[in-house]
Amino acid sequence: MTQDTVASMPAATARVVAINEDVVTIELDDDATGCLIKNEVVYICPPSSVDRPRTLLKAEVLSVKGNEAEAQVYEDTRNVGVGDPVIQSGQQLTVELGPGLLGQVYDGLQNPLPRLLETGGTFLQRGLEVRALDDRHEWSFEARVRSGDEVMPGDTLGVVQEGRFSHRIFVPFALQGTFSVAWIQAGSFTIDTVVARLTDEAGNEHPITMTQRWPVRHPLSQELVSLGRAERRYPEAPLTTTLRLIDTFFPIAKGGTACIPGPFGAGKTVLQNLISRYSDVDIVIIVACGERAGEVVETITEFPQLADPHTGGSLMDRTIIVCNTSSMPVAAREASIHTGTTLGEYYRQMGYDVLLIADSTSRWAQAMRETSGRLEEIPGEEAFPAYLESSIRKLYERAGILDMHGGQCGSLTLIGTVSPAGGNFEEPVTQGTLNTVKTFLGLSYDRAYKRFYPAVDPLISWSRYPEQLSGWFRRTMGEHWQADVDRLKALLHEGDEIERMMQVTGEEGISDADFLSQQKATLVDMVYLQQDAFDKVDASTSLNRQKAAMALLTRIVDAPLSFGGKQDIRDVFTRLTDLFRNLNYAEFESDNYWKIRHSIDELLKQYAREASRTAAYPASTP
Repeated sequence: MTQDTVASMPAATARVVAINEDVVTIELDDDATGCLIKNEVVYICPPSSVDRPRTLLKAEVLSVKGNEAEAQVYEDTRNVGVGDPVIQSGQQLTVELGPGLLGQVYDGLQNPLPRLLETGGTFLQRGLEVRALDDRHEWSFEARVRSGDEVMPGDTLGVVQEGRFSHRIFVPFALQGTFSVAWIQAGSFTIDTVVARLTDEAGNEHPITMTQRWPVRHPLSQELVSLGRAERRYPEAPLTTTLRLIDTFFPIAKGGTACIPGPFGAGKTVLQNLISRYSDVDIVIIVACGERAGEVVETITEFPQLADPHTGGSLMDRTIIVCNTSSMPVAAREASIHTGTTLGEYYRQMGYDVLLIADSTSRWAQAMRETSGRLEEIPGEEAFPAYLESSIRKLYERAGILDMHGGQCGSLTLIGTVSPAGGNFEEPVTQGTLNTVKTFLGLSYDRAYKRFYPAVDPLISWSRYPEQLSGWFRRTMGEHWQADVDRLKALLHEGDEIERMMQVTGEEGISDADFLSQQKATLVDMVYLQQDAFDKVDASTSLNRQKAAMALLTRIVDAPLSFGGKQDIRDVFTRLTDLFRNLNYAEFESDNYWKIRHSIDELLKQYAREASRTAAYPASTP
């Protein structure tokens, strides 16, 4: 925060009376004329010195008790002392919404990190705030309404081109009532230029720029839905990730919710990169809410280098990154996920499909636990706050599909990764998330150790969306698609049971029929559930190719084949596995693809003929 900003702030109305790490207790100077409000942003003013200029430390009121309140500070509280003045802003924690958000890397309070580097150097300075949007860049504004038109909050006044996206400039969502457009202009302007003036029913005039602010803890769509300006819609189509295991076995609805829990080293980062890169969405928002600094640095350095498979440009052209490392104050870590969700809601309001990936919600929950402990609240399981599951539900409920009054329809899909200690899925954050989301992709360290990627365990993962999306799958993938998927799921479970039996009795302790079922299950796992993230062909599998692969796979599994014993079964399925893998690496419907398909067909015909001869001339019984 600059010295000019400090000088322009209002006078202090409260003071610090107690400090507990980053939670401070403040008290009004005069409770007869002032008041404290929950979630209000306040500024702590530690004393200045010759070598330390005056700074304002941003904080948020957590609870109010009479003329006292507990506030969490978003900065390091060193040098803060009892009696330090407190300035009230009268506003909740908000984000700035407008053109220029795409391609940015923000902290949890929407400070752009590259501009923080320019302003304050490599090490972040306390109390330093930088505006979220560039106020020097000019945008070409095209008006969509005329003078005299009547508009309401959430209506589109005009558009600007943000990269390849048409960025809608809305009537501010915080306004209420019906307005008349008194004046509007088109042209190239900065975000602070007044582009329109609206007149309310009382005759008051409201200047409109290309930006507005919105509180992060309040769902942006809530007011519009209550006023009938938007309507929540039931998801009817899946989010196509081009990952076979997800799209086929454990689909996520577009506008739905999912979680990816797993221990350290199970491949969460690679999986979320693949989902964000190849999913059929317009906007991607990555929220690193408290991960280790090394992982966050990897995210913000790798994403600009990733190619967008939809456009060929940089993936960052349609991505926003909000990041806070585990070493940052817990308050900023806790706020970051709300900041990212609000940005996602904003682009959904424009009619875009938005994907938000939160990595990881465990760190977010741990930040809430630390704050709750300092507030001396009654703890729940494992010292997490008693309202943990309620907070998780409120977060995921912000996902969904919205039909807007202007005719546009947008979606916000929310996927949260969870980092349970020791891979224990019974801990409170994982369980609270599983009770909320509709797709669970459980990562397994054992599968990752065996180099099975993605390391999603098909025996514990699930999705509640297949029935909801059944109409879409019948129309797009065929009448028997879901029945085939269910049969392969059952085969995987059967193969696992036989595998466990073999570990006790050996191969000699099971029948040839059981060994054949185990080999079929292994084939499904090896050639369909696994996918090479570093192969340019196999990294992404279109729905058409998934449909073709499933048809071939079910034909192999259902074929009436005959074998001369377990070694014969093993040899044939080893050959089938090698051929199918090579098929996955071949360009779809290329000459090489059809050549490999022919080899698989010939192998099946060979053993099908033997099965026919065996059926025609059965061996005589002794």
